[in-house]
Amino acid sequence: MAWITCDFYSETLQLSTSMEVFLPQGSLMPLRSSSKLPVLYLLHGRGADHTEWMRRSSIERYAESKGLALVMPGFGRSYYMDMANGLPYFTYLSEELPKLVRTFFPVSGRREDTFVAGISMGGYGAFKLALSYPERYAAGASLSGGLDLASRAAGAGFQESEIRTIFGRVENVRGSRDDLLFLAAEFAAYTGNKPMLYQCCGTEDFLYKDNQTFRRYADSLGIHITYEEEPGGHEWGYWDNKIQRVLDWLPLP
Repeated sequence: MAWITCDFYSETLQLSTSMEVFLPQGSLMPLRSSSKLPVLYLLHGRGADHTEWMRRSSIERYAESKGLALVMPGFGRSYYMDMANGLPYFTYLSEELPKLVRTFFPVSGRREDTFVAGISMGGYGAFKLALSYPERYAAGASLSGGLDLASRAAGAGFQESEIRTIFGRVENVRGSRDDLLFLAAEFAAYTGNKPMLYQCCGTEDFLYKDNQTFRRYADSLGIHITYEEEPGGHEWGYWDNKIQRVLDWLPLP
């Protein structure tokens, strides 16, 4: 695969930012009817950056034979939100970034070729995208995601300064478009084609309870999720193994 570090200017964020991109080489790609590549957006965890996936996992090796472009953007500690007292990161993620990626690289804009996955904070971001825009994504995967954000914000999950910066007030989260439980109810009522959803979490992970809460609520709404759990913590040994499962699960043509 070709590895590209792409530095560019975001009009939405009004700043320069970066993403890592892996593109498959032609000799290793499966034959496809389209010249455009399917694309997987890989979202990093809290406190990390756009280099996390390539530094901590063997994602390049796992994806090499899939004919799949990988896009790994940077989002700091934003929790993939339009922050109350910060930058509009979710607007950037959902609107500007995909357009830039399609401008810079030979990736498909078709829903059936577009996927998103993430770990921890990025698992939240991946499900937020898939639930918010089911018409744009064919699959979304959360690996140990922070899926019950309202409870975490009200508990010990965030520093007071982060709450003010990201949410404004804790009370602003529950029932908002940043609350995955709220989005899940909208998603359940959506009558168009829904993206496939994959969720996993280790049973020793501090976010295991959050994952159980989201899973039970989604199940009560009739939302189908491919769910897996096994012993494991909040660490890269677990995620490096599970991302291989995600790549095999993706509905690639």
